[in-house]
Amino acid sequence: MAVVEDAQGDMAPPGGDAIAYRLGQQRILAEFGMAALRSRDIGELLQRATELCARGMSARFAKFLAAPDAEERMRVEAGVGWAEGVVGVASLGGDAGSPAGYAFMTGEPVISNHLEAEERFRTPELMAEHGIRRAINVLVEADGKRFGVLEVDSPEEGIFDADDLAFMQGFANLIGVAIERQQAEARLAASVEHQELLVREASHRVKNSLALVSAMLTLQMQADDDPRVTRLLGDAQARITAIAQTHDQLWRGARVGIVALDDLACGLANALAEQAPLHRIDCHAEPIELSADTAIPLGLILTELVTNAIKYAYPEGEGGPIAIRIARAGDSIETVVEDEGAGLPADFDLKAQSRRSLGTRMIASLTRQLDGEIELGARAGRSGTRAVLVFPAP
Repeated sequence: MAVVEDAQGDMAPPGGDAIAYRLGQQRILAEFGMAALRSRDIGELLQRATELCARGMSARFAKFLAAPDAEERMRVEAGVGWAEGVVGVASLGGDAGSPAGYAFMTGEPVISNHLEAEERFRTPELMAEHGIRRAINVLVEADGKRFGVLEVDSPEEGIFDADDLAFMQGFANLIGVAIERQQAEARLAASVEHQELLVREASHRVKNSLALVSAMLTLQMQADDDPRVTRLLGDAQARITAIAQTHDQLWRGARVGIVALDDLACGLANALAEQAPLHRIDCHAEPIELSADTAIPLGLILTELVTNAIKYAYPEGEGGPIAIRIARAGDSIETVVEDEGAGLPADFDLKAQSRRSLGTRMIASLTRQLDGEIELGARAGRSGTRAVLVFPAP
């Protein structure tokens, strides 16, 4: 129950028009409600609250006092009307002997219309210095958590009444909800940031582990003289490198788990070009953002197609151009890999080849994973092979 000083006096608000006065308070409260919904800066919101409260109560002074600290002091976090150097610096006693402290500790509003004759509470020195004669205090809380006290003060004679208290309580409720919302958003943002750090670390570890496997395959190739084994290990190494590079792009980007298609495709192309110095590999890709579920299979398909062109398009010991083109085509993404080499055998059949070649089987399987379609054939009117992969854009 509110702690209200029993006092005789004129209950009419300043100006004498009670209805207009209360309607004005309602408009001010509605204005603050909109500000509380939009605000993302609690300091600005508290300052706006003190300004509007003072205006709505026709008072010169208002302040927001933070919850008592370890020394039972309540700092003036926001305010209007006070001398320079008060807001953000000065503090008042937060024990039950002060109006604000009592309101905070008990949760009960406090109205004191004659501070000079007050026997229930002491008048804080700050208020005495500013000639404050009456004050009203309400607790700011939400979900049982107390944040501080909103207070309006006046050096003029008059009466703060139950309707003024309702006006103040409306402000306090909106402030409490806004603070709670912002604290919840801050906790959520911290949690998301922590999760992103974990994902980045996990992806980085995957990349390092795959790099270690690739190094072990290199050692194995150097230790084995069988050309077939060396070729198979080299193919496996290229696939592992493709996955490692994709993970590297995923954790390095601004958005965890998202990679830009141009960075992914052209990064893989550059890595393959370093291993095949006789070939010129050109890459042009649009900066389309892809998730890991799309980026990894696409990276593997690109690696297989380019590797096949490197190995089979041109005579052994010779090189030639290989082009990668990736762009959005309506609701799909079209990926083209082509060379100017000997071309595919006349009797080439993708399904039949899939039964004999692990690489071709991987391409077919990964294409299905992307819910796409792939065609391998000759370049129209020119020598060479052209592979076209089309899959739905994310």
